[in-house]
Amino acid sequence: MTEFRDRADAGHRLAKALAEYKGRHAVVLALPRGGVPVAAEVAATLDAPLDLILVRKIGVPFQPELAMGAVVDGLAPIVVRNEEVLRVSGTTASEFDEVCEKERAEIERRRKLYIGDRPRAEIAGRVVIVVDDGIATGTTTRAALQAIRKQKPKELVLAVPVAPRETVAELRGEVDALICLETPDPFLAIGCFYRDFQQVSDEEVMAILRRFPIKGTTSIS
Repeated sequence: MTEFRDRADAGHRLAKALAEYKGRHAVVLALPRGGVPVAAEVAATLDAPLDLILVRKIGVPFQPELAMGAVVDGLAPIVVRNEEVLRVSGTTASEFDEVCEKERAEIERRRKLYIGDRPRAEIAGRVVIVVDDGIATGTTTRAALQAIRKQKPKELVLAVPVAPRETVAELRGEVDALICLETPDPFLAIGCFYRDFQQVSDEEVMAILRRFPIKGTTSIS
């Protein structure tokens, strides 16, 4: 099992595995905040534009780290529900909606802070590479992929440094290609596979985005 030094190291290794996409006019979409430093290395190596896909996990009220769903930004936000977790946790519809609204508010905050009037990357007809620093249950990732698929990319690729083998298998049907460097068993948690897994700040996200200005028209709603 490979241990990543930090997110930049993971992104550098991931970029090598994605070398075939250089010259194919790909666009890289990061899941903030942790996916942004990883995606920056990929975008730099592929000479591709970098943008964000704003998605938030909807956590069980008494166990926020356990995803009972996810919500993706957009004029008509996409909400994905994990029915099994909802059933086992006993979460009511009103409790789900309450947490969902809080996460939508956080998405709104991030959109204003990170994006503002920044142009958005063109998605339709492009090779789109979605990057995060790792995947656990896959609920937020699946929601993000479904939202991107609605924008009709030419090819949809998911690329992550580490994820459980069963989650990778479940997500393959959502994409045209999936790159995952490590599928450890047991999985435990994403942070266990990084020496440095400090939380990524808002300031770091904004600084990275300034390095990758997007030119031209926009398509991400």
